[in-house]
Amino acid sequence: MTAITREEVAHLAKLARLDLSATELDHYAEQLDVILQSVARISEVAADGIPPTSHPVPVENVFRDDIAKPGLDRAEVFAAAPATEDDRFRVPRILDEEEA
Repeated sequence: MTAITREEVAHLAKLARLDLSATELDHYAEQLDVILQSVARISEVAADGIPPTSHPVPVENVFRDDIAKPGLDRAEVFAAAPATEDDRFRVPRILDEEEA
């Protein structure tokens, strides 16, 4: 007995806006039937008392606490820079654009 019919595949194809030929409908009906039978077999496994899980091992947040720390001193950073101008790093011009 098949779990999905050719008509159901045609309905799914219509919902997905797919134009399938008769041969494709038969082909996909067979493939979907195999998939549904496999899922049914998995459902037969004795899993009573086993809670559903998304991961086989517990997942924990491994990130450190987000603690604000003081940043670098602006004067020290600019002292180490080759060139500065108006509280910014001065770098060589790389584009031939006019200044705005």
